[in-house]
Amino acid sequence: RCLSSAFFKYTVVLPSAGIDTSEPDAVVIGLAPDHFNYQSLNKAFRMILDGAPLIAIHKARYYKRKDGLALGPGPFVTGLEYATDCKATVVGKPEKTFFTQPLTQQSCNPYFTPYFLQDARDDVGGAQNAGMLGILVKTGKYREGDERKIEPPPYLTCNSFPDAVEHILQNLL
Repeated sequence: RCLSSAFFKYTVVLPSAGIDTSEPDAVVIGLAPDHFNYQSLNKAFRMILDGAPLIAIHKARYYKRKDGLALGPGPFVTGLEYATDCKATVVGKPEKTFFTQPLTQQSCNPYFTPYFLQDARDDVGGAQNAGMLGILVKTGKYREGDERKIEPPPYLTCNSFPDAVEHILQNLL
C-alpha cells in the first residue's frame, strides 16, 4: 500500500532570473501573490486572446499565510477563463491525473492509497475522484464545515496529521 501527501514550492520565472521572457508562448499561473496585479493579469488576458494557451499549476481557491487566509491562483485562473472564454489546462490539484500518475508509476492501487491534507475540495475531493481514500485534516486552512462541501464526504476527518497517520497505521496497513 502507498501513502501520499503533497507539499510544493512554486517558482515564478521573472526577467531577473536570466530567462528570456520577451516572447512567451503560454500563460502559466501558479502561486505568485506578489505578481497578481492588474498589469500582469491584463498582459496574460491579452496573450490568451492572441492565442496563447492558459495553463494552471492548480486552481486552489485560497491558502494559509502567517497573517491568515489569502486568495490562491484559482480565482485568477477562473477570472481569465471567464474574460477570454477559454478553459485552462490544469496540471495540478484537483485534476485526476495529478493523483493517479504517481500511483501508476509506483504500481499502487488508488483504492488502497489514503491521501490526506487540509483542503476539502482540491486535496480530498480530488483524491477521492481519483479513487483514493481522502482524509481531511483540520489544520492549516481548514474551516469549520469544509467536510460538508464535497460529495462524497471525506473517508475520514481528523484533528491533526498524527491522528490521520495513526488511523492509517491501525486500520489500513
